[in-house]
Amino acid sequence: MKKMNITGMTLPEMEAFMSAHHQPRYRADQLFNWIYKRGARSFHEMSNFSKALRSQLDEIGVIGHLTIETVRTSYDGSTRKFLFRLSDEQFVEGVYMEDSNRRTVCLSSQVGCALQCDFCATGRMGFIRNLSAGEIVDQLLSIHHFLNIEATNIVFMGMGEPFSNYAQVIKACHLLSHDKGIAIGKRKITVSTSGIVPAIRRFADEQEKFKLAISLNAPNDHLRSSLMPINDRYSIGELMNAARYYAKRSRHRVTFEYVLMAGVNNAPEHARQLQALIKDFPCKLNIIPYNGHDKYHAPTDDQLESFIKPFLGENIVVSIRRSKGADIDAACGQLYHRVVNNTGDTNTYT
Repeated sequence: MKKMNITGMTLPEMEAFMSAHHQPRYRADQLFNWIYKRGARSFHEMSNFSKALRSQLDEIGVIGHLTIETVRTSYDGSTRKFLFRLSDEQFVEGVYMEDSNRRTVCLSSQVGCALQCDFCATGRMGFIRNLSAGEIVDQLLSIHHFLNIEATNIVFMGMGEPFSNYAQVIKACHLLSHDKGIAIGKRKITVSTSGIVPAIRRFADEQEKFKLAISLNAPNDHLRSSLMPINDRYSIGELMNAARYYAKRSRHRVTFEYVLMAGVNNAPEHARQLQALIKDFPCKLNIIPYNGHDKYHAPTDDQLESFIKPFLGENIVVSIRRSKGADIDAACGQLYHRVVNNTGDTNTYT
């Protein structure tokens, strides 16, 4: 009989699981606490369960979906890049980043990605499969266990398009924020999308309290379609209407992410077009200098300053998020390509 994986179960699912094995309801609360709050990696750690119950659970269930294949640490120690091996021998990435008192973990939602954004290493993989909620949450639990430290913030900006795996991502978000478990505040969890318009509207209608970020990266349809083929399906006009709908329904700011690439999307005209797109509703603009080693290049400091100058003094919150871990292939999909598509670099911890 195939064992049931406990990681990824909600509290009601754990109640049903324990009830099916003739255990009282309070045992589900204890199990939930052990998995998500205490980060137990085996049933034998659960000291308030009898030895017989621990053995019974060990026969019918397992904890966790993945193992850590590779870890790389940035030169300044602030960033760790993890490559995880899944039970079916696929791989996904996760990143841990420290900045003052903020400890952020970036999670993957899919193995590969179907959207083929031209500047993204994951897009070159193509789409392989969705991750389950358990596989998503287990990335965080594994990082917590490895580093012996707890994250304060979560971003879904790793491999995959989160809104193409909507149900499992939202289930994972609720597990990550459950007050009897990991208990990360809902407004400390950000889901980033490349622009799946129906899912943005669904997210708004369901009144989810998690933050929304939209990866924009270009201020007009022609340029955005050349960088992000999803724009051929959902134009900038449709995307901005969905963003306005979300802002109105949720009463929260939308964060627009703009990966700045020298000579591609950083011209003065691009800045003016972007300003016109976002100036009329509450939002935050997150400028991200490109981190990669492909045909695209990061802007210089002067180019960056010139691009953001038109936004200063406007009613737009602008921040610059400099990519961490450039020395450890921390951008989405880079470590996967370096390790999985080459040999001789697995099981290394630096």
